Amino acid sequence: MAGRRRVPRSALVALALLLVSPVGCGGPTATDGARSAVRAVLDARAAAILRHDEPAYLRTGARAGYENLRAVPLSAWSYRLTGLHRTGATATADVQLDYRLKGYDDSPVTVGRTLALSRTAQGTWYVDSERPAKQAPQQLWDQGAVTVVRGAHGIVLGSGQSGAALRGYAALADRAVPAVSGVWGTGWSRHVVVLVPGSLAGMAGLLGAPASSYRGIAAVTTGEVGGSAGTPADRIIVNPDAYAVLGSVGKQVVLTHETTHVATRAHTSAATPLWLSEGYADWTGYLRTGRTAAQAAPELYRAVADGDGPAALPADRDFGFSGDATRLAEAYEGGWLACRLIAGHWGADRLSRFYRAVGAHHTRPGAVEAALKSVLGTDLETFTAQWRDYLRTQLD
Repeated sequence: MAGRRRVPRSALVALALLLVSPVGCGGPTATDGARSAVRAVLDARAAAILRHDEPAYLRTGARAGYENLRAVPLSAWSYRLTGLHRTGATATADVQLDYRLKGYDDSPVTVGRTLALSRTAQGTWYVDSERPAKQAPQQLWDQGAVTVVRGAHGIVLGSGQSGAALRGYAALADRAVPAVSGVWGTGWSRHVVVLVPGSLAGMAGLLGAPASSYRGIAAVTTGEVGGSAGTPADRIIVNPDAYAVLGSVGKQVVLTHETTHVATRAHTSAATPLWLSEGYADWTGYLRTGRTAAQAAPELYRAVADGDGPAALPADRDFGFSGDATRLAEAYEGGWLACRLIAGHWGADRLSRFYRAVGAHHTRPGAVEAALKSVLGTDLETFTAQWRDYLRTQLD
Protein backbone atom coordinates (compact mmCIF):
# COMPACT_ATOMS: atom_id res chain seq x y z
CA MET A 1 0.00 0.00 0.00
CA ALA A 2 1.70 3.10 -1.21
CA GLY A 3 1.86 6.47 0.38
CA ARG A 4 2.96 6.05 3.96
CA ARG A 5 6.26 7.72 4.60
CA ARG A 6 8.14 9.18 7.53
CA VAL A 7 8.93 12.88 7.40
CA PRO A 8 11.89 14.26 9.39
CA ARG A 9 10.71 16.67 12.09
CA SER A 10 13.50 19.02 11.02
CA ALA A 11 11.65 19.53 7.72
CA LEU A 12 8.39 20.27 9.52
CA VAL A 13 9.30 22.57 12.36
CA ALA A 14 11.85 24.86 10.73
CA LEU A 15 11.42 28.25 12.27
CA ALA A 16 11.13 31.43 10.24
CA LEU A 17 12.06 33.77 13.04
CA LEU A 18 13.23 37.18 11.93
CA LEU A 19 15.88 38.29 14.34
CA VAL A 20 15.34 41.99 13.74
CA SER A 21 16.23 44.59 16.32
CA PRO A 22 12.99 46.07 17.70
CA VAL A 23 12.17 49.63 16.80
CA GLY A 24 10.16 51.88 19.11
CA CYS A 25 9.03 55.48 19.14
CA GLY A 26 10.59 56.21 22.48
CA GLY A 27 14.22 55.22 21.82
CA PRO A 28 16.22 52.45 23.55
CA THR A 29 14.62 52.86 26.99
CA ALA A 30 11.07 52.72 25.65
CA THR A 31 11.96 49.76 23.43
CA ASP A 32 13.47 47.84 26.33
CA GLY A 33 10.39 48.63 28.37
CA ALA A 34 8.08 47.38 25.64
CA ARG A 35 10.03 44.13 25.31
CA SER A 36 9.89 43.55 29.06
CA ALA A 37 6.17 44.29 29.13
CA VAL A 38 5.46 41.97 26.20
CA ARG A 39 7.55 39.21 27.79
CA ALA A 40 5.51 39.56 30.98
CA VAL A 41 2.25 39.27 29.02
CA LEU A 42 3.52 36.19 27.17
CA ASP A 43 4.63 34.56 30.43
CA ALA A 44 1.23 35.23 31.99
CA ARG A 45 -0.56 33.90 28.91
CA ALA A 46 1.54 30.73 28.89
CA ALA A 47 0.86 30.12 32.57
CA ALA A 48 -2.88 30.58 32.00
CA ILE A 49 -2.86 28.10 29.10
CA LEU A 50 -0.93 25.55 31.15
CA ARG A 51 -3.34 25.87 34.10
CA HIS A 52 -6.42 26.06 31.84
CA ASP A 53 -7.21 29.30 33.67
CA GLU A 54 -9.67 31.16 31.45
CA PRO A 55 -9.95 34.40 33.50
CA ALA A 56 -6.15 34.74 33.60
CA TYR A 57 -6.00 34.03 29.86
CA LEU A 58 -8.55 36.76 29.12
CA ARG A 59 -6.52 39.28 31.11
CA THR A 60 -3.69 38.79 28.59
CA GLY A 61 -5.67 39.07 25.39
CA ALA A 62 -8.54 38.04 23.17
CA ARG A 63 -10.49 34.87 23.89
CA ALA A 64 -9.83 33.46 20.41
CA GLY A 65 -7.92 30.20 20.61
CA TYR A 66 -8.60 29.39 24.25
CA GLU A 67 -11.48 26.99 23.63
CA ASN A 68 -9.44 25.18 20.98
CA LEU A 69 -6.79 24.30 23.57
CA ARG A 70 -9.05 23.49 26.49
CA ALA A 71 -8.91 19.68 26.14
CA VAL A 72 -5.21 19.38 25.23
CA PRO A 73 -3.22 17.76 28.08
CA LEU A 74 -0.12 19.89 28.55
CA SER A 75 2.85 19.51 30.87
CA ALA A 76 4.72 22.56 29.51
CA TRP A 77 3.95 25.68 27.47
CA SER A 78 6.26 28.68 27.16
CA TYR A 79 7.04 31.52 24.76
CA ARG A 80 10.50 32.93 24.03
CA LEU A 81 10.43 36.37 22.46
CA THR A 82 12.85 36.52 19.52
CA GLY A 83 11.73 39.72 17.81
CA LEU A 84 9.44 42.66 18.51
CA HIS A 85 8.31 45.03 15.75
CA ARG A 86 6.46 47.99 17.22
CA THR A 87 4.53 50.76 15.52
CA GLY A 88 3.04 53.11 18.08
CA ALA A 89 0.31 51.32 20.01
CA THR A 90 0.55 48.07 18.01
CA ALA A 91 3.28 45.44 17.79
CA THR A 92 4.08 42.12 16.19
CA ALA A 93 6.02 39.60 18.27
CA ASP A 94 8.05 36.74 16.81
CA VAL A 95 8.24 33.94 19.36
CA GLN A 96 9.44 30.42 19.81
CA LEU A 97 6.74 28.27 21.39
CA ASP A 98 7.87 25.23 23.37
CA TYR A 99 5.20 22.80 24.55
CA ARG A 100 4.91 19.22 25.73
CA LEU A 101 2.00 16.80 25.82
CA LYS A 102 1.63 15.34 29.27
CA GLY A 103 2.82 11.75 29.42
CA TYR A 104 4.11 11.68 25.83
CA ASP A 105 6.82 14.30 25.18
CA ASP A 106 10.14 13.89 26.97
CA SER A 107 11.31 17.21 25.58
CA PRO A 108 9.45 20.16 24.07
CA VAL A 109 8.03 20.44 20.60
CA THR A 110 9.38 23.73 19.24
CA VAL A 111 7.50 25.85 16.70
CA GLY A 112 7.61 29.42 15.43
CA ARG A 113 4.63 31.66 16.16
CA THR A 114 3.67 35.25 15.42
CA LEU A 115 1.52 37.28 17.81
CA ALA A 116 -0.24 40.58 17.11
CA LEU A 117 -0.52 42.90 20.12
CA SER A 118 -2.00 46.26 20.92
CA ARG A 119 -1.53 48.65 23.83
CA THR A 120 -4.59 49.49 25.89
CA ALA A 121 -5.54 52.95 27.14
CA GLN A 122 -4.05 51.94 30.49
CA GLY A 123 -0.70 51.32 28.82
CA THR A 124 -0.67 47.51 29.07
CA TRP A 125 -0.05 45.17 26.15
CA TYR A 126 -2.83 42.89 24.95
CA VAL A 127 -2.60 39.85 22.61
CA ASP A 128 -5.04 40.27 19.72
CA SER A 129 -4.15 37.10 17.79
CA GLU A 130 -1.63 34.28 17.39
CA ARG A 131 -0.74 32.38 14.24
CA PRO A 132 2.04 30.15 12.87
CA ALA A 133 5.19 32.02 11.89
CA LYS A 134 5.96 32.35 8.21
CA GLN A 135 6.90 28.91 6.79
CA ALA A 136 6.07 27.20 10.11
CA PRO A 137 3.39 24.48 10.19
CA GLN A 138 0.04 24.88 11.85
CA GLN A 139 -0.75 23.21 15.15
CA LEU A 140 -3.96 21.22 15.44
CA TRP A 141 -5.61 23.90 17.60
CA ASP A 142 -5.07 26.44 14.82
CA GLN A 143 -7.71 24.50 12.89
CA GLY A 144 -10.44 24.48 15.55
CA ALA A 145 -11.38 22.99 18.90
CA VAL A 146 -9.33 19.89 19.75
CA THR A 147 -11.07 16.73 20.97
CA VAL A 148 -8.94 14.22 22.85
CA VAL A 149 -9.46 10.46 23.14
CA ARG A 150 -7.10 8.28 25.16
CA GLY A 151 -6.51 4.62 24.50
CA ALA A 152 -4.49 1.99 26.32
CA HIS A 153 -1.45 2.63 24.12
CA GLY A 154 -1.79 6.16 22.86
CA ILE A 155 -3.64 9.42 22.58
CA VAL A 156 -5.66 10.72 19.63
CA LEU A 157 -6.18 14.44 19.12
CA GLY A 158 -8.66 15.52 16.50
CA SER A 159 -10.16 18.69 15.07
CA GLY A 160 -13.36 18.62 13.05
CA GLN A 161 -13.82 14.95 14.00
CA SER A 162 -16.46 13.24 16.12
CA GLY A 163 -15.53 11.47 19.32
CA ALA A 164 -16.71 8.18 17.77
CA ALA A 165 -14.32 8.60 14.83
CA LEU A 166 -11.44 9.36 17.16
CA ARG A 167 -12.22 6.32 19.30
CA GLY A 168 -11.89 4.26 16.13
CA TYR A 169 -8.35 5.56 15.63
CA ALA A 170 -7.55 4.86 19.29
CA ALA A 171 -8.70 1.25 18.83
CA LEU A 172 -6.43 0.88 15.79
CA ALA A 173 -3.49 2.26 17.78
CA ASP A 174 -4.23 -0.09 20.67
CA ARG A 175 -3.88 -3.03 18.31
CA ALA A 176 -0.88 -1.60 16.48
CA VAL A 177 1.39 -1.00 19.47
CA PRO A 178 1.41 -4.61 20.76
CA ALA A 179 1.76 -5.93 17.20
CA VAL A 180 4.87 -3.80 16.65
CA SER A 181 6.34 -4.70 20.03
CA GLY A 182 5.83 -8.35 19.17
CA VAL A 183 8.34 -8.16 16.33
CA TRP A 184 10.55 -5.18 17.19
CA GLY A 185 10.71 -5.64 20.95
CA THR A 186 9.66 -3.49 23.87
CA GLY A 187 12.64 -1.12 24.00
CA TRP A 188 10.65 1.92 22.88
CA SER A 189 7.96 4.16 24.38
CA ARG A 190 5.14 1.77 23.41
CA HIS A 191 2.67 4.56 22.92
CA VAL A 192 1.72 6.81 20.01
CA VAL A 193 0.35 10.29 19.42
CA VAL A 194 -2.16 10.41 16.55
CA LEU A 195 -3.34 13.72 15.06
CA VAL A 196 -6.53 13.64 13.01
CA PRO A 197 -7.41 16.93 11.25
CA GLY A 198 -10.74 17.47 9.58
CA SER A 199 -9.54 17.17 5.99
CA LEU A 200 -6.61 16.73 3.60
CA ALA A 201 -6.10 20.51 3.74
CA GLY A 202 -5.83 20.25 7.51
CA MET A 203 -3.22 17.50 7.21
CA ALA A 204 -1.22 19.62 4.78
CA GLY A 205 -1.40 22.56 7.20
CA LEU A 206 0.07 20.43 10.00
CA LEU A 207 2.90 19.42 7.67
CA GLY A 208 3.47 22.89 6.26
CA ALA A 209 3.15 21.56 2.73
CA PRO A 210 0.76 21.83 -0.24
CA ALA A 211 -2.29 19.57 -0.03
CA SER A 212 -1.49 18.22 -3.50
CA SER A 213 1.63 16.56 -2.08
CA TYR A 214 -0.45 14.28 0.15
CA ARG A 215 -3.58 13.59 -1.86
CA GLY A 216 -4.26 9.86 -1.56
CA ILE A 217 -1.67 9.49 1.23
CA ALA A 218 -3.39 7.90 4.24
CA ALA A 219 -0.93 8.97 6.95
CA VAL A 220 2.61 10.12 7.63
CA THR A 221 4.80 10.08 10.71
CA THR A 222 6.85 13.08 11.75
CA GLY A 223 9.92 12.46 13.82
CA GLU A 224 13.60 13.12 14.28
CA VAL A 225 15.81 10.46 12.71
CA GLY A 226 17.74 8.77 15.47
CA GLY A 227 15.34 10.25 18.02
CA SER A 228 15.77 9.00 21.58
CA ALA A 229 14.27 9.61 25.00
CA GLY A 230 15.48 13.21 24.76
CA THR A 231 13.26 14.10 21.80
CA PRO A 232 9.51 14.79 21.54
CA ALA A 233 7.23 11.92 20.69
CA ASP A 234 6.62 11.31 16.99
CA ARG A 235 3.26 12.41 15.61
CA ILE A 236 1.25 10.16 13.32
CA ILE A 237 -0.73 12.57 11.14
CA VAL A 238 -3.77 11.14 9.36
CA ASN A 239 -5.36 12.21 6.10
CA PRO A 240 -9.03 11.51 6.91
CA ASP A 241 -10.07 11.82 3.27
CA ALA A 242 -7.79 8.98 2.15
CA TYR A 243 -8.38 6.97 5.31
CA ALA A 244 -12.12 6.97 4.74
CA VAL A 245 -11.84 4.90 1.55
CA LEU A 246 -9.79 2.13 3.18
CA GLY A 247 -11.28 -1.09 4.44
CA SER A 248 -10.81 -2.30 8.00
CA VAL A 249 -7.66 -4.25 7.14
CA GLY A 250 -6.19 -1.33 5.21
CA LYS A 251 -6.80 1.06 8.10
CA GLN A 252 -5.05 -1.29 10.52
CA VAL A 253 -2.13 -1.82 8.13
CA VAL A 254 -1.61 1.94 7.88
CA LEU A 255 -1.69 2.57 11.64
CA THR A 256 0.61 -0.38 12.30
CA HIS A 257 2.97 0.82 9.57
CA GLU A 258 3.18 4.30 11.09
CA THR A 259 3.54 2.89 14.61
CA THR A 260 6.50 0.89 13.35
CA HIS A 261 8.21 4.14 12.36
CA VAL A 262 7.68 5.42 15.91
CA ALA A 263 9.20 2.24 17.37
CA THR A 264 12.20 2.11 15.03
CA ARG A 265 13.02 5.84 15.04
CA ALA A 266 15.97 5.60 17.44
CA HIS A 267 17.58 2.96 15.19
CA THR A 268 16.90 4.79 11.92
CA SER A 269 19.73 6.96 10.65
CA ALA A 270 20.94 8.67 7.51
CA ALA A 271 22.38 5.29 6.55
CA THR A 272 18.95 3.61 6.46
CA PRO A 273 17.59 3.41 2.90
CA LEU A 274 13.88 4.01 2.44
CA TRP A 275 13.38 0.54 0.98
CA LEU A 276 14.36 -0.82 4.39
CA SER A 277 12.54 1.66 6.66
CA GLU A 278 9.35 1.62 4.58
CA GLY A 279 9.63 -2.06 3.75
CA TYR A 280 10.03 -3.03 7.39
CA ALA A 281 7.04 -0.89 8.36
CA ASP A 282 4.91 -2.52 5.66
CA TRP A 283 6.15 -5.98 6.63
CA THR A 284 5.01 -5.36 10.20
CA GLY A 285 1.73 -3.88 8.99
CA TYR A 286 0.86 -6.85 6.79
CA LEU A 287 1.82 -9.56 9.29
CA ARG A 288 -1.07 -11.89 10.04
CA THR A 289 -3.43 -10.09 7.63
CA GLY A 290 -3.53 -13.08 5.28
CA ARG A 291 -2.70 -10.88 2.29
CA THR A 292 -0.74 -12.65 -0.45
CA ALA A 293 2.16 -11.00 -2.26
CA ALA A 294 0.01 -10.50 -5.36
CA GLN A 295 -2.77 -8.88 -3.31
CA ALA A 296 -0.46 -6.52 -1.40
CA ALA A 297 1.85 -5.72 -4.33
CA PRO A 298 -0.44 -5.27 -7.35
CA GLU A 299 1.81 -2.85 -9.25
CA LEU A 300 4.85 -5.12 -9.04
CA TYR A 301 2.61 -8.07 -9.89
CA ARG A 302 1.67 -6.38 -13.16
CA ALA A 303 5.26 -5.36 -13.88
CA VAL A 304 6.59 -8.88 -13.33
CA ALA A 305 3.78 -10.36 -15.40
CA ASP A 306 4.74 -8.00 -18.24
CA GLY A 307 8.39 -9.02 -17.96
CA ASP A 308 9.30 -5.57 -16.66
CA GLY A 309 10.30 -6.35 -13.08
CA PRO A 310 12.88 -4.12 -11.34
CA ALA A 311 16.58 -4.77 -11.75
CA ALA A 312 17.62 -3.20 -8.44
CA LEU A 313 16.23 -2.47 -5.01
CA PRO A 314 14.19 0.76 -4.87
CA ALA A 315 16.23 3.97 -4.59
CA ASP A 316 15.24 6.73 -2.18
CA ARG A 317 14.17 8.94 -5.08
CA ASP A 318 11.53 6.36 -6.03
CA PHE A 319 9.64 7.18 -2.82
CA GLY A 320 8.95 10.80 -3.77
CA PHE A 321 5.27 11.70 -3.32
CA SER A 322 5.21 14.16 -6.19
CA GLY A 323 6.46 11.71 -8.77
CA ASP A 324 4.84 8.89 -10.70
CA ALA A 325 2.20 7.09 -8.60
CA THR A 326 2.97 3.70 -10.11
CA ARG A 327 6.68 4.10 -9.43
CA LEU A 328 5.90 5.09 -5.85
CA ALA A 329 3.69 2.04 -5.34
CA GLU A 330 6.33 -0.26 -6.82
CA ALA A 331 8.94 1.23 -4.47
CA TYR A 332 6.85 0.48 -1.38
CA GLU A 333 5.96 -2.97 -2.65
CA GLY A 334 9.58 -3.75 -3.52
CA GLY A 335 10.78 -2.71 -0.08
CA TRP A 336 8.08 -4.77 1.60
CA LEU A 337 8.98 -7.87 -0.43
CA ALA A 338 12.69 -7.40 0.36
CA CYS A 339 11.91 -7.44 4.08
CA ARG A 340 9.46 -10.31 3.62
CA LEU A 341 12.23 -12.24 1.89
CA ILE A 342 14.65 -11.65 4.78
CA ALA A 343 12.07 -12.65 7.38
CA GLY A 344 11.12 -15.77 5.42
CA HIS A 345 14.66 -16.92 4.62
CA TRP A 346 16.66 -15.76 7.65
CA GLY A 347 13.91 -15.25 10.24
CA ALA A 348 12.05 -12.30 11.72
CA ASP A 349 14.63 -11.77 14.47
CA ARG A 350 17.40 -11.53 11.89
CA LEU A 351 15.37 -8.94 9.94
CA SER A 352 15.12 -6.73 13.02
CA ARG A 353 18.83 -7.21 13.72
CA PHE A 354 19.62 -6.26 10.13
CA TYR A 355 17.56 -3.06 10.48
CA ARG A 356 19.42 -2.09 13.65
CA ALA A 357 22.80 -2.92 12.13
CA VAL A 358 22.19 -0.65 9.13
CA GLY A 359 20.95 2.19 11.33
CA ALA A 360 24.01 1.92 13.58
CA HIS A 361 26.01 3.50 10.76
CA HIS A 362 25.93 7.30 10.50
CA THR A 363 26.47 7.54 6.75
CA ARG A 364 25.03 5.64 3.81
CA PRO A 365 28.09 4.29 1.91
CA GLY A 366 28.70 0.69 2.87
CA ALA A 367 26.06 0.49 5.63
CA VAL A 368 23.74 -1.96 3.90
CA GLU A 369 26.62 -4.00 2.54
CA ALA A 370 28.23 -4.30 5.98
CA ALA A 371 24.97 -5.35 7.62
CA LEU A 372 24.21 -7.87 4.87
CA LYS A 373 27.57 -9.48 5.53
CA SER A 374 27.56 -9.37 9.33
CA VAL A 375 23.91 -10.25 9.97
CA LEU A 376 22.77 -12.23 6.93
CA GLY A 377 26.07 -13.62 5.66
CA THR A 378 25.55 -12.40 2.11
CA ASP A 379 26.43 -9.47 -0.15
CA LEU A 380 24.39 -6.86 -2.00
CA GLU A 381 24.75 -8.43 -5.46
CA THR A 382 23.69 -11.86 -4.22
CA PHE A 383 20.83 -10.47 -2.15
CA THR A 384 19.54 -8.36 -5.06
CA ALA A 385 19.55 -11.40 -7.33
CA GLN A 386 17.76 -13.41 -4.66
CA TRP A 387 15.18 -10.63 -4.27
CA ARG A 388 14.53 -10.53 -8.02
CA ASP A 389 14.01 -14.31 -8.04
CA TYR A 390 11.70 -13.91 -5.04
CA LEU A 391 9.58 -11.37 -6.94
CA ARG A 392 9.16 -13.79 -9.81
CA THR A 393 8.22 -16.75 -7.61
CA GLN A 394 5.90 -14.80 -5.31
CA LEU A 395 4.22 -12.72 -8.01
CA ASP A 396 4.02 -15.28 -10.80
